[in-house]
Amino acid sequence: MASVDHSIEKHIKPYEPSFETMVPTPLVKFLRTCLIWQFIRFVIINIKMILVVRKSHG
Repeated sequence: MASVDHSIEKHIKPYEPSFETMVPTPLVKFLRTCLIWQFIRFVIINIKMILVVRKSHG
């Protein structure tokens, strides 16, 4: 088995200022709540799924 180097994990301490979660930007917040953008993403994902299914059945 390959040995795993855990030396990096020893330097990470929880609850330090550098151990914070990412905060979404205003644009990301807007895109997550915008119904028009969600509908566009829904249509794009469905088109991709249709293409994948069509390739597998054709």
